[in-house]
Amino acid sequence: MHRFPVEEVRKRGDGSRVQEVDQTPDVDLVFTKADLRDVVPHDNDPVVISVVILGRRVYRVLVDQGSSADVMFWSTFDKLQLSPNQLWPYTGYLYGFAGDQVEVRGHIELRTTFTDGTTCRTENIRYLVVNAPSAYNILLGRPALNRIGAIASTRHMKMKLPFLDGMVITIKSDQKEAKKCYENNLKTKRGVFAVTTQPPREEGVTCAEITHERRPEPAEDFLEREIGGKMFKLGKSLGQET
Repeated sequence: MHRFPVEEVRKRGDGSRVQEVDQTPDVDLVFTKADLRDVVPHDNDPVVISVVILGRRVYRVLVDQGSSADVMFWSTFDKLQLSPNQLWPYTGYLYGFAGDQVEVRGHIELRTTFTDGTTCRTENIRYLVVNAPSAYNILLGRPALNRIGAIASTRHMKMKLPFLDGMVITIKSDQKEAKKCYENNLKTKRGVFAVTTQPPREEGVTCAEITHERRPEPAEDFLEREIGGKMFKLGKSLGQET
C-alpha cells in the first residue's frame, strides 16, 4: 500500500523553485524485541550508520533528530573530491550544540543511498557544508529523516525506512564506531554533533545575551588574606572570629 503522491515545492540555491512529488511508500515502521537480539548493552550511545555517496561508502554518519539541518563537514566534502564551485551559497546561520555559530560554506544536493546490504533506496539530500571540528562525517537531521520517512531507535540501535511493496530497510548502528565518536566529541568539547538554525534559548534569553551579561561582583569591599597557603577574598564587614 502506498501513499498518494504529495506535491512539495523546494527552493534551489539560485532562488528558483522546483516542484517534486513525494513517493515515500506508506509502510508501518515497528521495532520489536527481535531488533534487540544483536544489540550490545550500551550507555545511551547514538545511532551511527554509513551511507553511499558518489559510489563511495561514507562512515560515521550520525542520525540526529535534534539537528534542524543535514550537515556535511568540510573534511568529508574534501575527501569526496567535490569542488567548492559545486556549492550553492547559503545566507542563513547555524549554531552548534554549545551555542557557537558554525561557519557554513554553502550547500549541495547529493544522491545518497541507504542500504541494509540487500535492499537499497537512493534519495537526493541537501547538505549544508560546514567548516567545524567533529568526530562525525555527516549529521543526518530532521529534513532528511522526514524526507525518507525514517525512524531511528537508540534503544534498538537501528534506523528503519520504508521501501516499495511494504518492505522495510533496517540499517544497524555501528555501536563500536558510535561509542568512539561520542567519546571523541566529548574530549574535544567544541566538536559539533548537533546544529540548529536558531541560537539556543533559555527561558527566553539567547546565549548571546547570556554571554554579554555582567559577571557577579562583590557586594562590598573586601580584603585579601592568606589562609592555609591560599589567598582568599573576605568581606570587610566580617568579624575577626568569622
